[in-house]
Amino acid sequence: MAEDVLHGLPADTPGENRMLLIVDDDRAFLQRLARAMETRGFVVSTAESVSEGVRAVDANPPAYAVVDMRLEDGNGLDVVDALRRKRPDSRAVVLTGYGNIATAVTAIKLGALDYLAKPADADDIYQALTRDPSQKPQPPENPMSADRVRWEHIQRVYELCDRNVSETARRLNMHRRTLQRILAKRAPR
Repeated sequence: MAEDVLHGLPADTPGENRMLLIVDDDRAFLQRLARAMETRGFVVSTAESVSEGVRAVDANPPAYAVVDMRLEDGNGLDVVDALRRKRPDSRAVVLTGYGNIATAVTAIKLGALDYLAKPADADDIYQALTRDPSQKPQPPENPMSADRVRWEHIQRVYELCDRNVSETARRLNMHRRTLQRILAKRAPR
């Protein structure tokens, strides 16, 4: 497949392969990202909700998508799932301000290429969308601390136990009150 030297995007069908859907309920961020991706060669359409995003996918499934995880009317993963069913070769990236390992794993299982924490800049998003899927991403400049990894693991088990504190504490072999204190705190850096 030929590549557009300027943008690194597939060039065999100029309009079709450059279609990008951005779904985010933060209007200012949505507009900035749309402009930035247009300058990088994408033909951009936008949606501000899960329902708008799914309708856009049903009407004309894009080759690329950038989807916020938490939207006012639901979970952005529903848009990723709809896109994967309509267009299996699509490339989607999930953005979130509430990152944790459990949701990242779910996003990848549903077909997202990558999972980026907000605030992700346009260059990071572009790299994630256009990276060769057989290549591993570069290691992070600032990887998670051991405290953060522990917190993420606890959050994952908590979610898998349907947010049941007693069951989570039992499975983690931890005192229930200790778990409650951990869950009440913000994520460590």
